[in-house]
Amino acid sequence: MSEYQGLHASPDQWPKALFYAALAFSTYQIVTAAFHPLSTQVQRAGHVGFLLLMIYLCYPLRGQARPFQPLAWLLGLAGMATFAYQWLFEAELIQRSGELTGADLAIGVILLVLVFEAARRVMGIALPLICGLFLAYGLFGEYLPGALAHRGYGFDQIINQLSFGTEGFYGTPTYVSATYIFLFILFGAFLEQAGMIRLFTDFAMGLFGHKTGGPAKVSVASSALMGTITGSGVANVVTTGQFTIPLMKRFGYKPAFAGAVEATASMGSQIMPPVMGAVAFIMAETINVPYVEVAKAALIPALLYFGAVFWMVHLQAKRDGLKGLPREECPSAWEAVRQRWFLLVPLLVLVFLLFAGFTPLFSGTVGLALTAIVILGSALILQVSSNLLRLLFWIALGIACAGFFKLGIGVVLGVVAGLVVACWFVKGGRETLRTCLFALVEGARHAVPVGIACALVGVIIGIVSLTGVASTFAGYILAIGQNNLFLSLVLTMLTCLVLGMGIPTIPNYIITSSIAAPALLDLGVPLIVSHMFVFYFGLMADLTPPVALACFAAAPIARESGFRISLWAVRIATAGFVMPFMAVYDPALMAQSDSWAAILYVAVKAVFAIGLWGIAVVGHCRAPLAWWERLLAVAAGSSLVLAMPISDEFGYALGLLLIAQHLWRTRRTGAQAPAA
Repeated sequence: MSEYQGLHASPDQWPKALFYAALAFSTYQIVTAAFHPLSTQVQRAGHVGFLLLMIYLCYPLRGQARPFQPLAWLLGLAGMATFAYQWLFEAELIQRSGELTGADLAIGVILLVLVFEAARRVMGIALPLICGLFLAYGLFGEYLPGALAHRGYGFDQIINQLSFGTEGFYGTPTYVSATYIFLFILFGAFLEQAGMIRLFTDFAMGLFGHKTGGPAKVSVASSALMGTITGSGVANVVTTGQFTIPLMKRFGYKPAFAGAVEATASMGSQIMPPVMGAVAFIMAETINVPYVEVAKAALIPALLYFGAVFWMVHLQAKRDGLKGLPREECPSAWEAVRQRWFLLVPLLVLVFLLFAGFTPLFSGTVGLALTAIVILGSALILQVSSNLLRLLFWIALGIACAGFFKLGIGVVLGVVAGLVVACWFVKGGRETLRTCLFALVEGARHAVPVGIACALVGVIIGIVSLTGVASTFAGYILAIGQNNLFLSLVLTMLTCLVLGMGIPTIPNYIITSSIAAPALLDLGVPLIVSHMFVFYFGLMADLTPPVALACFAAAPIARESGFRISLWAVRIATAGFVMPFMAVYDPALMAQSDSWAAILYVAVKAVFAIGLWGIAVVGHCRAPLAWWERLLAVAAGSSLVLAMPISDEFGYALGLLLIAQHLWRTRRTGAQAPAA
């Protein structure tokens, strides 16, 4: 590990202690997911303990230098000690629940301090500051005036709420991080190490590289495909963006626009099934619905989101006269699939299991094991030239793994162990084993920022559930919404965007779903739609200035100001600001309807509205639009969003009239559209 790069360096540059800590972390998560040897409380404590160990070994008190190792080990092992205490004294803690001893109180305070400081080191001061305000409210809120005051709680009650039980640091977000999220992060890490990025990029290049604005379309398509396995916007930016942003710049795109396209497309990965962002798993647990229901609700908006970004890129390319790559420079999309088709098998199995009703934990465990089998098996059999032997090998592996349905996950892990041993003695096999080892370590690395955010936001959940403050805020929103639902939605949107200026999507969702989502539900918004509304705007906060996390991740690659990138990103992601409102007024957009006709109708309407918004924002369709045409496009698009009496009819009529006259005008003037 480079002294100045920390977890951002390649794992082969890490100190051995950090490398083995990360490896132990991933091993712990796999074992607890596969065999459940620990209670859920102890498992969560172990997850947080490993997070604290890795953070304090890597992140310094300030600056970027390597931490002072004696202090780092002291703090890291103190974090692991909180795990050991929960494990060793589990029975006693349950028996005296709510009655803390002196040792309990000391461990609880140590955990509180360590989590706050670890989050500050990883994420900056904003999130710890917000959570600190909630903590202060729990301690001193009884002295506030009016409805904000609560009955008062002792220091030991607050520590008990946060450091013990399942409504504080070990609450639902930590449970989700310690189970679903970590497994899916490992799943994505294994596929990335195996070459899935190359497969997706080559496939996108083959399909769209030679089209108008080809490099930018490749960015959108590859980010959408990567989103199916990563669920992380920033990770998507720094992986696919390393290739797509320089490519866009080389073919004439401005640096700010190139960075914005990648950032906007990458953020959509959090809403792209099957592996959505961490918030989707937290949402499923919070509102007590199967994860597949969240994925179904997200599917149409996700496709519309990426379709809208693709449309904006196409219009901008036509406006600026940007051509695609020469066809001979583009790889064959189907050749890329033919060479690496086996990497798609785990993803397809994962999708099948999720939509067949299996839990994300089960699906993730099977998907991860299958990915390891595919990678290790490929290292063995791809050296054989006979297609018949290859087929027989895969059939034999499939039959061996089928024993899982009778004998459990141990059979699959046994197959993995056998392949590991075989790879050790085969030419090139040790490089594959090294790839798998690095995937395990990469999984632990990517879990750190997500996991510590999930642990810290437990403060918000714990204080809200203890004091009942959410009902007070919900009352204010309800009072506004009784007269104007749209105003309540706008206020909720602004809350999400403002919070997003300083904190990531996960705590943003936790806060707004605790406070605003129940109020929207009481105003008649369906449960899953109200939570998706705050989720979407928490996501859009990562694109809006001045913070715009995804845009600043793209800035060093694009060599442009993150602020300028974010201004472009807001324009490109216009549809992302419109769709949540459409879903509130017509929940069929999120598949909340028993009528396929209603779902199809609202999807078609959304496509038309997005098309109108796109030409209005870019100012180009077949040819440049006049100012009054852009205003009419905005009016028509807005009418399709409003869902008021005859607003749809008005929007369709105005939009079709606008397009007809634009085509007639451009044909009269002889304007020719470049080939797509």
